[in-house]
Amino acid sequence: MKYRSTRTRSETYTARQAVLSGLAPDGGLFLPEELPKLDSSFLQDLSRRSLSEVGFEVSRHFFEDISSDTLNTLVTEALSFPAPLVPLQLADDSSISTLELFHGPTCAFKDFGARFMARLMSWYNRNENAELTILVATSGDTGSAVAHGFLGVEGISVVLLYPKGKVSQIQEQQLTTCGQNIQAVEVLGTFDDCQRLVKEAFSDQELLAQRRLSSANSINIARLIPQSFYYFTACGQLSPSLLPAIISVPSGNFGNLSAGLFAREMGAPIKRFIASTNANDIVPNYLDTGVYSPRPSKHTLSNAMDVGAPSNFERLQTFFHNDLEEFQALLEGKSFTDNETLACMKDVHERCGYILDPHGAVGLLGLQRSLTSQERVQNGAVFLETAHPAKFASAVEGAIGIAPETPDSLQGCLKRDKQSILLEEPKFERLKEILTTVR
Repeated sequence: MKYRSTRTRSETYTARQAVLSGLAPDGGLFLPEELPKLDSSFLQDLSRRSLSEVGFEVSRHFFEDISSDTLNTLVTEALSFPAPLVPLQLADDSSISTLELFHGPTCAFKDFGARFMARLMSWYNRNENAELTILVATSGDTGSAVAHGFLGVEGISVVLLYPKGKVSQIQEQQLTTCGQNIQAVEVLGTFDDCQRLVKEAFSDQELLAQRRLSSANSINIARLIPQSFYYFTACGQLSPSLLPAIISVPSGNFGNLSAGLFAREMGAPIKRFIASTNANDIVPNYLDTGVYSPRPSKHTLSNAMDVGAPSNFERLQTFFHNDLEEFQALLEGKSFTDNETLACMKDVHERCGYILDPHGAVGLLGLQRSLTSQERVQNGAVFLETAHPAKFASAVEGAIGIAPETPDSLQGCLKRDKQSILLEEPKFERLKEILTTVR
């Protein structure tokens, strides 16, 4: 499998080059030269396949330079937790299910990509003498998943940029209390500022001459490939009579939705997707008007989706050949306010006792708003629940009147002291100084 940039399509790169560099030399994002078509017998047997079995079958097409035994070990170690599909007993939406993606160690869907990527990068980096620095911009869950995925990995250090005051308390504690090879940088600005600083770092030749950099954001193709795994397992948990599925994806930087499109192209029985967003509705507006207008992000209860210039839109443009009609054939966009999100969380808890986090609520709202009456009967309707509600306890308590129970895996970080470097202005020169001195 070779990879190409979204910008200069003539050059090809190996899997190792794509994974360890993160961004292409021209500043574009890597895409597989061609997505594989999975064997029909494998697809027909999804209901009997474990998550790790699906992961191995999918990933072996992308990482052909890794032996089957080694790759199987990487996948099995990374995916040591489930992704259950849970039907919701809603009176008027009996076919709706949620795919719970928060059963990993940091209680968010980012664990799938971060844990796989950490093991993959460690294997690709095993013969290098110079340390590799993973530079990450996070609006919350990416940072904690990457921090824990790479914690203690030899030969790799991690620098996490996050917007001050715009992540939940638990998210911040997860980001800033790891120590060892993990350094948190608190940026007085927005997630978009953090993301811009990361991109500037990757284009600064003087910095790159001093430090080997890679990314663990969804701009790195190694994050997207493992996120495609659970779309297959979701379909495998649905009754065959309800396939193809319709899936609503809470969307911010659009990496998760890009992974879903990968899965569909590889053969996952998915009819279409809904891109469900909060007030940061740049892509839904594009799907409605054909005009793509990035703008400063707005702070919302579903902070992991507070993105005003989604990086993966460039991948989507390439995937859909920059053709609005191709976008619209597979993708519908819906956006919702914080008040609508809170009302949905309250309604679902009252009707069936299920506790949603704000991101999952946005996903459910998109599904409910988008489904036709015929689809409610004929197709399995799934929304992704991307984080444990305890990570957003104040929002949950405000919606339903009670605080969600905090899992043991989250309680530990609350007892540790925060360690971070404050970037008082989102200026690249200061970040560059940090990157050249931090160890």
